[in-house]
Amino acid sequence: MIRQLLTAGALLTLMLINTLVLIGPMMLIALAKLLVPGKPFKQACSRGVMWVAETWAEINKKIFALLLPTRWDIRGRENLSKQSSYLVVSNHQSWVDIPALVETLNNRAPYFKFFLKKELIWVPFLGLAFWALDYPFMKRYSKAYLKRHPEKKGEDLAITRRACEKFKDLPVTIVNYLEGTRFTPEKHARQNSPYRHLLKPKAGGLAFALAVLGEQIDALLDITIVYPDSPTPGFWQLISGQVDSVIIDIQTRPVEPELWQGDYENDPEFRVFMQQWVSDLWAAKDQRILELGVSR
Repeated sequence: MIRQLLTAGALLTLMLINTLVLIGPMMLIALAKLLVPGKPFKQACSRGVMWVAETWAEINKKIFALLLPTRWDIRGRENLSKQSSYLVVSNHQSWVDIPALVETLNNRAPYFKFFLKKELIWVPFLGLAFWALDYPFMKRYSKAYLKRHPEKKGEDLAITRRACEKFKDLPVTIVNYLEGTRFTPEKHARQNSPYRHLLKPKAGGLAFALAVLGEQIDALLDITIVYPDSPTPGFWQLISGQVDSVIIDIQTRPVEPELWQGDYENDPEFRVFMQQWVSDLWAAKDQRILELGVSR
């Protein structure tokens, strides 16, 4: 236990130092991007902020390698390029999934981003950092709201599409967790999921991302994260040196036009098509988890 506490303490201390050293340059570049006009200058600032973020993540990877015994068994990333744009779909089991994606994608693909709620832009410091990193802020209206305000129909998609226009000039990697939440046996049982190792996927979020970005995405990265040692570890187990190995398997799939040219909300036929496509994707992922040696 003492050794675990010392390992976690040393790791968190080094990560904090790394963050404090690099947060200043990131904020300065972010402020310059906010205040100085001109598209070329703003694009240069975007590249600068991205470089700081990638450097921060790369140093964290070295800290992990120095202090932790974890072996990252990464498969299928040989042909990734920082000049291409990707949409990532991944299973989600633990907070360890985030370091696993950093280990897998940082400096191999464009720095990855998530769709964020528009309200997060107002969070002090973080909101500015997310904006400077070109995280796409989205506004989703509920069905109840749209029923009361039908004139707003389609506006959320238009807002997010405008937010993503900057990706026409810079490559991007967007991450989408189709399950919407982390896997637990309780959630799995409550859903009566048809998959042995996965929760039910939600096709709507993927359809939304493809509707916004489909023409700009070069490939879909179907990522499967597996923890061979059960139970699934949490973040504490990782930073205290209790995770021996993590398997990250990447299947690169084409993004065919039929996946993003339909209207998920208003076209029932396209909605059924997307739901079946996602179900087939998830069935293949469930089988792949079994093949990678995990049993529940």
